[in-house]
Amino acid sequence: MSMHRWQGERPMTRYASFAIAAILAASTSGRALAASDNELATATFAGGCFWCVESDFDTVPGVVETISGYTGGTTANPTYKQVGEGDTGHREAVQIRYDPKQVSYERLLEIFWRSVDPTDGGGQFCDRGESYQTAIFVDNEEEQRLAEAAKAAIDQSMVLDAPVVTPIEPAGEFYPAEDYHQDYYTKNPFRYRFYRFSCGRDSRVQQVWGKQAHEGIESKFKGIERN
Repeated sequence: MSMHRWQGERPMTRYASFAIAAILAASTSGRALAASDNELATATFAGGCFWCVESDFDTVPGVVETISGYTGGTTANPTYKQVGEGDTGHREAVQIRYDPKQVSYERLLEIFWRSVDPTDGGGQFCDRGESYQTAIFVDNEEEQRLAEAAKAAIDQSMVLDAPVVTPIEPAGEFYPAEDYHQDYYTKNPFRYRFYRFSCGRDSRVQQVWGKQAHEGIESKFKGIERN
């Protein structure tokens, strides 16, 4: 079971800052495409709650758009409730559109690994079950090669206390999630920040990765402090 609530609402703390909400909104509204559509590339990652993955990658220079959605399963046009109930085979995922002239696929992989717990095969943090399992969805042989090499390098480095279990799978149909999930962290910053903290996401990533935790991600947009 997960902490997700079917209408997309997670508990809200009474101690929230309107200044932070303004910062979050400005960071998204001011983001402009750095390249034309035909110059952009796409990466698709599943890293547990897509609200969090989206907010993380929105801070990465070269990323011009993130879309929360569902992929990896067999059900066409799934709903949030269907995916959460585990009957679709889909995971919560984020499709990342980026400018390869500003950020490479290899760099996105490095950031992804260090923003999740890749040793957990049962979900991520407080969210358990298939829909919250991590995965990298590759579009071609080059992405497959780079993802496999990055995964092997992490295991060989012995930086983690357990093997990486995140699968690397061929990309399939990607279904954008319902509108209320898109940019959730800017639309509902207080609820989002409380959820992220109470789910233990950042503390677990810090425990798993140590000094490498959240590499490449600007903490001011997530509401955490990096050591």
